[in-house]
Amino acid sequence: MLTAFTCDDGRPRRHAGDLDDSVLHVAIWIDLLSPTTEEIARVEAATRLHIPTEAEISEIESSSRLSTHDGTLYLSLPLLHLEQTARTVSAGFVLNPDRLLTVRFVSGRIFDTFGEHLPRGDTRADGPAAIMIGLMEAIVDHQADGLEQVRAEMDAVSHSVFAMGVADTGGRKQEDRMLRRTLGQLGRMSDLISHIRETQVNAGRIVPYVSTNAKEWLSEDLQARLDTLRRDIQSINDFDTHLNDKLQFLLDATLGFINIAQNNVMKVLTIASVVGIPPVLIAGVYGMNFKSMPEYDWAWGYAWGLGLIIITGLIPLLAFRWRNWI
Repeated sequence: MLTAFTCDDGRPRRHAGDLDDSVLHVAIWIDLLSPTTEEIARVEAATRLHIPTEAEISEIESSSRLSTHDGTLYLSLPLLHLEQTARTVSAGFVLNPDRLLTVRFVSGRIFDTFGEHLPRGDTRADGPAAIMIGLMEAIVDHQADGLEQVRAEMDAVSHSVFAMGVADTGGRKQEDRMLRRTLGQLGRMSDLISHIRETQVNAGRIVPYVSTNAKEWLSEDLQARLDTLRRDIQSINDFDTHLNDKLQFLLDATLGFINIAQNNVMKVLTIASVVGIPPVLIAGVYGMNFKSMPEYDWAWGYAWGLGLIIITGLIPLLAFRWRNWI
């Protein structure tokens, strides 16, 4: 699908659906979403620019993500995509003084929202470079919103984890379910932070690359926006590092509570085995069938044996209690 934007008297105008070649010739931004072979051929003929393939924008080498050919910048950036699970999808950017081409193979809310707001004048877009910088600002803002959401979820998880140490959790099974659920939440947050970090690292490379290689046709205002964007990316990276440290702390705390729960189970089993040894020994002694055992002829022999079993079971319990082991 092709979406084109032209600039009429400094104001962007959106064109969608079946686009004429005349629109493609004058468009300052052409967005290609899962383009067909025919659409790629039409755009290449109209712009005389190479449209990168999905394999090309998915390359991870720095030289493949950032390159310049005949004064045109070819850039690619992994973006966070949320479906049932978080994953990254790559987007390609082709930028020169005359136009911007964006290539995507998965629909993304950032591009759709930016494209809807662009004709309203919500974002300055008097040329391809301004649109490119506006897109990067929208991407960085989206990543910042994602980290803020992760922080809120992490605060909720932190409260529930440390509340276990001071409140009755309602039983061992409920505590086990909560710990298992907490590990799943921490794993999901770790994935989100990792994908956001990947986007931010690559965005942090794109911004200085554009600033350096396009400085001849970037205005002072756009250079200032790039400098601000660079500082924003750095601050988000610092916040990402902080969340990673907090996530690791919560993971260690959760695993610590799991170890405590396992130790409590082992302590109960150990106490049960120690308490059960003397009564079993007494029962084993009086379970031997020998005629020379005088207790067999006692009228109170059964009560004597039963009493010994009870007393020898209580003595270890009292000893553990006296030492505050239970």
